This record gives sequence, structure tokens and C-alpha cells, in this order.
Amino acid sequence: MIEQRSAPVIAAPMAGGISTPELVAAVGGAGGFGFLAAGYLSEEELVGQIRRVRELGSAPFGVNLFVPGTRRDLDLAEYRARVSAEAERYGVQAGSAHWDDDLYQAKVELVIAERVPVVSFTFGRPEKSTVERLHEVGAQVVCTVTTPDEARRAAEVGVDLLCVQGSEAGGHRGVFDDDPDSPAGGELFGLLGALRTISGAVDLPLVGAGGVVTGADLAAVLSAGAVAAQLGTAFLVSAEAGTAPTQRAALEAGTRNTAITRAFSGRPARGLVNRFLAEHGPHAPAAYPQLHHLTKPVRGAAGRADDPEAMSLWAGQTYAQATPLPAADLVHDLVAQARTALDTARTRLG
Repeated sequence: MIEQRSAPVIAAPMAGGISTPELVAAVGGAGGFGFLAAGYLSEEELVGQIRRVRELGSAPFGVNLFVPGTRRDLDLAEYRARVSAEAERYGVQAGSAHWDDDLYQAKVELVIAERVPVVSFTFGRPEKSTVERLHEVGAQVVCTVTTPDEARRAAEVGVDLLCVQGSEAGGHRGVFDDDPDSPAGGELFGLLGALRTISGAVDLPLVGAGGVVTGADLAAVLSAGAVAAQLGTAFLVSAEAGTAPTQRAALEAGTRNTAITRAFSGRPARGLVNRFLAEHGPHAPAAYPQLHHLTKPVRGAAGRADDPEAMSLWAGQTYAQATPLPAADLVHDLVAQARTALDTARTRLG
């Protein structure tokens, strides 16, 4: 289904209100494919977004689910004290550092009942029985992977496509097993290297994600054997995205470095370097989603104060090359630029 779209461009699922129904519908209407992000939503909110996408157009779309990881009950007293001091700075209280499964099973039942055309999974592989139930209602199943081993494990349960996430990607890394001894949660593969090694490990269609913001990037991913490219950062500055104004301004300024950190959520994620990331990142334990809940009030208060220094400013390494365009125009421009890049490559090859 994804492979049948006229534009091999996918709008990545970006949780926290960024992947709006309007963004998903605009990308789908332009021939691409859009994903809603179920992460952090209630069942009612997710149903509302699914139905809103359907009101806005007839193009197929997808929903992304977070697979619950292994619960780690750590002593968070030291990090709680750090976040409490930040909360006092912004006049709020730190959140409750609790573990939950993001209503995973309820959301699985919901996407089956709603017959969502494509369902993707991040942070792990779905259960084989879940894949089979999704296939029974005609859904295509995608799993995000970062290594050949994860790709093989995903293939074992019968998924249809793999979204190969390179280390350049913004936001949370899709590692299955977050290694607390690794700052990045596991081995780092750049996108092109990941596509090459994973294509040799499994016989499944691949989607490339990570650092893709221009048409030349899209051409490179397609040339590496992917059926499409998934872009998140490129759409952050589109009008239809629910990106906070403060984050949008920081992205458009293009002056910050990026880094992978656990500072905001307890899971490795790439974002723009700010004060909170620099001061607390080295001390953040591998405790997701406890740290996500703990820091949420601080992040929200910083956003309301228009202060980028304590927000989770997720972005990929090549964010400064993103162009603020309406989503449909961006899809069309990416395809046109990719054609030009491929024509140039053919010319250079004689």
C-alpha cells in the first residue's frame, strides 16, 4: 500500500501533537503517505484524529504505536531532585515518575476496529498474533528497526515492511532493547549503512528514515534500495504541523547543534542542544517513560514562557536544511528535486 503511492514520501509519526490530521491529510493528498502518532494520546483522542483524517480526504494513512519496553524500577531520587529544581525555576511542580504502557493493547484493539490501512510499531516488534489480526482486517504492518538483528526479529513475526532508522534521525531512537550502558541505547548506523546491511539480512521492502530533508536525500535513499523515505524533521516547519512556535523558531534559526540524550524522556532521542540537555543529559538514567512524565510539566512551562532552553526540541542532524513550505508543496518539491538529482547522477555516470 505504501509502495503504491505516487510520491515515495512518508510523513513520519511525531508524537506530542506535531503529526496533526491536517498534516497527514495534506501529505496523502499530494500523493505521499502520512502517519498519525498514537504515542501519549488517549483512546478518545486517537479515534478523533483517525476520523478527522478521513473527513479531510480519501488517501490511505497510517497510525504508529509505541511498543512497551521492559519496566525498569530505578532509584530516581537524584534525577527527580534535578527536575524539581527546574520545575521551581518555571513555577510548576515536577511530574510523577511512573511507568505505563501507553495504553498499548487498547490502541491495538482500536486500530483493528477502525480498520486503519497501515499500522507501524516503534520501540520493539509487535506480537505475531497482533500482526495476524491486523492482516485479517487488511492492514499493512510496518516495524521501525535500527540494526540487522532487529530487522531479523521483526521479520520473524511477519511484518510487511521495515522502516530503517539511521542515527541521523530526530526524536526517539527506535531501538528494541535500550542498553543503559550506551548513551545512544545501542549501536549506531548511519542511514545508508543501515539500509545496506539490513537489506542483506532480510528480504522485505525497506523505508529509509533519518536526515532526509531534501530531494537529493530522497534520491540517495531510493538509490540505496528503499521503496520510500520517511521524513520527520522536514515536516516540522510545515504550516500544517503542530510544532510549538518556540521550537519552530529554533529550527528556522538553524544555529544549534544536535545530540542524542535521555534528559527529557529516559530514552535516547536526538534534539537541538539547549541548557537542559547539556546540564542534565549526562546524568539521565535509562528510565522510559518515567522521565517523560517527570519532565513533562517543565517542558510545558518552558514552552508557555517561550523559553527553548528546557524544551525537548527534537530534530534530525540536517534540520537546518529544512524548508518551511506547506506540506503538499514540500512533497511535490522533494519529488522534483529527487528527479533532478538522479538525472545529474546518470549524467555523471556517462
